[in-house]
Amino acid sequence: MSLSHPTTPLVAILRGLKPAEAVDVAKVLHAAGFRALEVPLNRPGALECIASMVALELPDTLVGGGTMLNVGHVEAVHEAGGRLLVSPNCNPAAIRRAADLGMYCAPGVATPTEAFAALDAGAHALKLFPAEMVGHGGLKALTSVIPAGTPMWPVGGVTPDTMEGWVRAGATGFGIGGALFTPGVTLDALAERAAAFVAKWRSLAV
Repeated sequence: MSLSHPTTPLVAILRGLKPAEAVDVAKVLHAAGFRALEVPLNRPGALECIASMVALELPDTLVGGGTMLNVGHVEAVHEAGGRLLVSPNCNPAAIRRAADLGMYCAPGVATPTEAFAALDAGAHALKLFPAEMVGHGGLKALTSVIPAGTPMWPVGGVTPDTMEGWVRAGATGFGIGGALFTPGVTLDALAERAAAFVAKWRSLAV
């Protein structure tokens, strides 16, 4: 897909996903309404999972890597077909390379300095991480100084019950990990969790 903002800005963080289950997990999440799928690189098999999900050619869906810490990670994910960069930190060189390759970039930030450095390097969205540490007050402060309209996605401890408070503080999307996907989760349970997140998001009408 193009570099347009995900139509449903909920990023499924699939930490510990196994290559053998990647296709089925991706199909379940897409059917539930997720349009951004991230496989963190700090677990075995991540690149194989990304390649398998990319090959599905799911409509209107960004697939890519998480915990992308350097230019080498960017190039590996791009070679696997991934077009989404997510990281826990702000590495301008990695962001710049991903942007140059046509990837959608959502690096991690926790301070105004990191936020502006990420945007200067070409970030399209900012991942607020760790969200629990920054808090609602920190998000409000960030949104008061960064360019209006910058997508802000809290990540860390997000559940359907906590989404409304974050949205009131300025969140425009979320990265969702353990409350959505954990290794060994059944497809039925995953579908139920995914539906709950999407339904809550749609009810908030951001």
